[in-house]
Amino acid sequence: MTWNIPNILSVLRLFAAPMVAVMFLYFDRPHADWFALSLFVVASVTDWFDGYLARAWGQETKMGAMIDPIADKAMVVIALMVIVGYSSMSPWLVLPATVILFREVFVSGLREFLGDVAGTLKVTKLAKWKTATQMTAIACLFGQGVFEHYMGVGTTGDIWLGWIGLVLLWIAGGLTAITGVDYFLKAKPHLKDD
Repeated sequence: MTWNIPNILSVLRLFAAPMVAVMFLYFDRPHADWFALSLFVVASVTDWFDGYLARAWGQETKMGAMIDPIADKAMVVIALMVIVGYSSMSPWLVLPATVILFREVFVSGLREFLGDVAGTLKVTKLAKWKTATQMTAIACLFGQGVFEHYMGVGTTGDIWLGWIGLVLLWIAGGLTAITGVDYFLKAKPHLKDD
């Protein structure tokens, strides 16, 4: 593996993903919410930087192309698991989270099955918007936890961040479903038996 700055950022993001959940094991709320929010936001920003720097500096590598989407999926999946777990399994969070988790597993399985022809499943602009929407929604939902503890449940900041996060999560769920279907349709010709 080439240890350039973009790859280092991707690897750090990959290791940061489980730390989001660990924050809730070792810290009480609201400290856990603060630490998880901070870690998630910093990791989300590095997602943009590692790709930008790799292209700008001509440092795109196979390892980076592999680690980047894994780190993205790990961040989203683990953060959603924590948020849903601490929401008392609210159906308004469970449904879009389930769609997102299902699609991530489904597309990862498609890519693994297709192996060498997985290049047909290149990341689309819509998939990038999906990831950005997911990460923004998750940051808002972590932020809601911070507001609840410092400002009190039902305050303006708590309510607005919660609604914004929830609406964005539903939008992300819709984009996730659309991109999942798109990837399946692109993979379908390669799934036929000889």
